Amino acid sequence: MAHPLTGVTVLDLTHVLAGPFCSMTLADMGATVIKVERPGVGDDTRAFPPFKDGKSAYFAAINHGKKSIALDLKDEDDRATFEILLARADVVLENYRPGVMERMGYGWEDLHARYPRLIYGAVSGFGHTGPDSKRPAYDMVVQARGGVMSITGEKDRDPVRVGASIGDIIAGMYLGQGVLAALFDREKTGKGRKIDVAMLDSQLAILEHAVAITTVTGKPPAPSGARHPSITPFETFHASDGLFVIAAGNDKLFEKLCITLNLPLMGDDRFATNVDRCKHARLLKRLIEAVTLDHPRAHWIAKLTAAGIPTGPIQTVDQVLKDPQILARNMVVDILDKNGRAAFKAAGNPIKMSDAPDPTTRAPSPDLDGNRGEILRWLGRE
Repeated sequence: MAHPLTGVTVLDLTHVLAGPFCSMTLADMGATVIKVERPGVGDDTRAFPPFKDGKSAYFAAINHGKKSIALDLKDEDDRATFEILLARADVVLENYRPGVMERMGYGWEDLHARYPRLIYGAVSGFGHTGPDSKRPAYDMVVQARGGVMSITGEKDRDPVRVGASIGDIIAGMYLGQGVLAALFDREKTGKGRKIDVAMLDSQLAILEHAVAITTVTGKPPAPSGARHPSITPFETFHASDGLFVIAAGNDKLFEKLCITLNLPLMGDDRFATNVDRCKHARLLKRLIEAVTLDHPRAHWIAKLTAAGIPTGPIQTVDQVLKDPQILARNMVVDILDKNGRAAFKAAGNPIKMSDAPDPTTRAPSPDLDGNRGEILRWLGRE
């Protein structure tokens, strides 16, 4: 079995999260990722806690299996090394503000003229065009400006950011999709393409229901807590020992829910359709909870699952890491140290592909400049 991207070489100039998340995904699918870092400092996340044996767990989780070489692209000898790397690479990734690569002589136009097969992937806060293209951004900035924070949280409370860094992660996912599309296109045309992904654009792209609601009604949705604004019942409910989730997303599931909970609501016009149920969502929640409060969460999850109704517990991360379904899918893997011992835990690769390996371990994250000798030998420059 072979990984689908075996033989693809990625030069990764990115740091922190969006770009490294993309290159991590490519590495998990078999690409050789060479992380080009700043001498003496490296990726910012090398200094992010928590630490174990002096190494950042955050850095390890995103950069496992990559190789590292430290290059100063203002230094003549390091530039010569980088030029040879460019000639060998299939993809170069960068997350500088627009104009930085151009000032170093490595913008898209320069590189495409010299290396026409090279694919150029760029991720930035606001993209390479538009009036704000040169502004800096972090995850929280684009969650706020992109509308995600406006619909996240409880009604009549201050907006909150999503707990995961989706401003970075979603942009990294879109960058990965762009790279794969460009690799496919190159097989037909022989030429590379530029992929320009903005974190802000990526936030708008995931607001499927919010855009639909706003453009049709003229009113933007407000935070609704755990409740879905367009589907009912589709939220958290109280049992005798806490909250759990019910997601009855269509009329048939709602009918099953009423039968399972022994709720005589099927002939009630207030709940006849999803539109009706959305109009009376608060009343419906109270009626459901009048039943679910009589027993603990495990009782209702078992009963609803047996009836084919989507439901589940609200798990903490430590519980997720022990979830039998998660473990059965090899979604918790060990990151090894240089001695082959398990050093960190990380999420596995959610892309399960036939006839492709899905190992339970990952190669170590690289020490800063830790693969210099290996890379220079490969380039014939040692």
